[in-house]
Amino acid sequence: MKGLSLINKSNTDVGHVLISVKGSQQDSQGEEDVIELFTHGKRYTKNGVHYITYQETEISGLEGCTTLLKVYADHVVLVRMGRIDQRQEFCVGERSSSQYITPYGTMEMSMLTTRLTIDRTEDNSQVAGIHIEYELEIDGQWQSNNTLAVLVQGDKKNGH
Repeated sequence: MKGLSLINKSNTDVGHVLISVKGSQQDSQGEEDVIELFTHGKRYTKNGVHYITYQETEISGLEGCTTLLKVYADHVVLVRMGRIDQRQEFCVGERSSSQYITPYGTMEMSMLTTRLTIDRTEDNSQVAGIHIEYELEIDGQWQSNNTLAVLVQGDKKNGH
């Protein structure tokens, strides 16, 4: 995955956007950790698939990573590249497995998606938000109930 170009130069509909990412994890004792990130990113559409991409920061603990969300009609694929390599697929009612590759080692992750909502812009041409709820297992052990909410807004500062 290293060296993968995230944006095809032939795309003319690349838009600069503001992105809000809110993630939460709730463990078996009910303890909840919440992380919220506000950043600039890009969104574009290619072959009917919507793409949202942004750089992670130290707030998320994933500094040095680029996150790419591939949004299909009924599922979402999250790809992280850089210091961490990860691929997660979210489709309601389905379990997906992947490797979470760090400089310190690799973990097997399994996600069971329990809810997925994809919000679109008024004219239905772009993705405006994603809300995912899922259960996370690491190396076969249940870890937490998780939510991931991504809100995408046109970047007024850059004229979009």
